[in-house]
Amino acid sequence: MTILRARPASTLAVVAALAAVTATGTALLTSPAAAAQGCRVDYTPNQWPGGFTANIKVAPGDTAVSTWTVTWTYAGDERVTNGWNATVSQSGSTVTARNASYNGSIPAGGSTEFGVQGTFGSSGGVPTGFSLNGVPCNGTGPTPTTAPPTTVLPTTAPPTTTAPPTTTAPPTTTAPPTTAPPTTAPPTTAPPTTGPPTGCAGAVLCDGFENQTGSTPSGDWTVVNPDCSGAGTATIDTTTTHSGGRAVRINGAAGYCNHVFIRSTKNLSSLGSVRYGRIWVRHTTAQPTEHTTMMAMADSADGNRDLRVGGQNGALQWNRASDDATLPEQSPAGVAQSVPLPTNRWSCLEFMVDGAAGQLRTWLDGAAITGLTADGVPTHDIDGQWYNRTWRPQLTDLKLGWESYGGGADTLWYDDVAVGSSRIGC
Repeated sequence: MTILRARPASTLAVVAALAAVTATGTALLTSPAAAAQGCRVDYTPNQWPGGFTANIKVAPGDTAVSTWTVTWTYAGDERVTNGWNATVSQSGSTVTARNASYNGSIPAGGSTEFGVQGTFGSSGGVPTGFSLNGVPCNGTGPTPTTAPPTTVLPTTAPPTTTAPPTTTAPPTTTAPPTTAPPTTAPPTTAPPTTGPPTGCAGAVLCDGFENQTGSTPSGDWTVVNPDCSGAGTATIDTTTTHSGGRAVRINGAAGYCNHVFIRSTKNLSSLGSVRYGRIWVRHTTAQPTEHTTMMAMADSADGNRDLRVGGQNGALQWNRASDDATLPEQSPAGVAQSVPLPTNRWSCLEFMVDGAAGQLRTWLDGAAITGLTADGVPTHDIDGQWYNRTWRPQLTDLKLGWESYGGGADTLWYDDVAVGSSRIGC
């Protein structure tokens, strides 16, 4: 989502950004899986202090291939930790990427793309020794066709400073988007003939913050700063509200230690295994490419690590703190199944978590979001990574606020919050 919570950029070594690398070369075709004349590997990185992602474009040249294996070598201490659209492993400084089940076939003159993410203490600059199916594609000596993998890495994309490029034709079976994620997504199921009731009928927690008398949330809410505290603040606001005369304002600063949340003091244990939530939220700044969190719920079945709602790559996502799994997967095609949280207006965010069935659903302004749905059946680019292990959550609290794991500050307001055992509605 074991991968731990992202660390603050301030603790990482600051290095210069890598330039885009393009490796080309020529080879003789020896088999249907071999690289042909004009094989090409383009390696385009994004880098931040201590970490990086890279998009790799593979073009076999004049003859089609039915499967592919790409290898390259890092000159520094770069370590690949994740990948998408390929099975990626690393042994020493050599990285090996093999096609996924859906993108092994590349036609003559065609190409496909995959990506990796990693960390480093001292970057070695430009990777070298690019090969495709054992054939050098950069004019240097041959590189190994395989490298003994030490681990097989999960197929997920992490926070990036920019979304992976989508300027070339993607695999026919998983086409990444060439435009920004849509503002709406089709519902995963047909909408009900009559909407759920409005208000708070049957809700265990129902709060418009009208009973708050001071400037700092108190009573049914307490201000918390998990892990460390900094510039983030939580106050009662009487000027920007969804209804009534009060709302909670969160000033969320950029950087890991500047997070701040309000935590409900209500006993939510009576909810059972199925939990529905309804939250009205407003914010000022579009979600950045970096990972952020605006709602969290402790999961007693997962070491009391949080189940989190926030954003990454400019769109809403769920995130599991224990292993950093994301919903949807952070591939370009996965991100396209989510939606951005609109700015400068109130939005109704609803969710359902079924702990017994291990399922999760999300609605924005009444519309179900495909990419924020875990339906129990792993689906590539959506909940395939989410179900890399058995997930049966037992949620125990509710926290609203802001947490940034890199860049990204935001001002948010929360109002008319409700949690119950049936859908409450907007």
